[in-house]
Amino acid sequence: MTQEPYQTPNRQDASLLRHIVLKLTATAKIASAALVVLVALVWYQLLNRLLAFGNGVDYAGNHLVGAEATALLQRYNPYFWVALVILCTIIVAWVVYQVVRGILARSRQKWVDNASFQQLEQQLSAPALEVLLWAWQARDEPLRVGDLQLARQEIHAGRSQRLQQAARQLAALEDARQRNS
Repeated sequence: MTQEPYQTPNRQDASLLRHIVLKLTATAKIASAALVVLVALVWYQLLNRLLAFGNGVDYAGNHLVGAEATALLQRYNPYFWVALVILCTIIVAWVVYQVVRGILARSRQKWVDNASFQQLEQQLSAPALEVLLWAWQARDEPLRVGDLQLARQEIHAGRSQRLQQAARQLAALEDARQRNS
C-alpha cells in the first residue's frame, strides 16, 4: 500500500479564518480595550487621591496609643498606603481581567453570519474544511466563532495531517478486518 502525500491547508485558509474571526470579534476586542483604558485612567486618578490622603493623615493628635506608637504610625504611614494601593490595584486588575475574559468568551459563542459562512464554504481548501468540521463539535448548533478560532489554531498545529493519518489508519484497519473475516 503506497502512502499518498498529506494535503495541507494553504496560507489563504489561515488568512481567511483570521480575517473572519477578526471581523466577528472586533467589537468585543474594542470594547475590552476601551474598558481597560477607562478603568486604568479612573484607577490612576483614585490612587493618586488615596496616596495624597494617606500622606495627609497625621497621627499626632492620637493620645489613645501613646507617644511611641504614634511615632511608629507616623514612620510607617507611607508604606501602609502604598501597600493598600498595591493590594487594591491587584484586586481591580483581577476584576477587569475577569470582565474582559467574560466579554471575549461571549464573543466566542457568537454565531457565524451567513456571509462569512459562505466565504468559508467557497474559499477554504479541502484539508482546512476537514479541520473546521473536526473543530465544530456541536453539530446540532450553528457554527460559532470559537469553532473558527479552534480550527485556526489546529491548522497551525498540524491537525489536518493527523486527521488524514487517522483516516488512512481507519481505512487500513477496516480493510484488514474485511480480509480476516
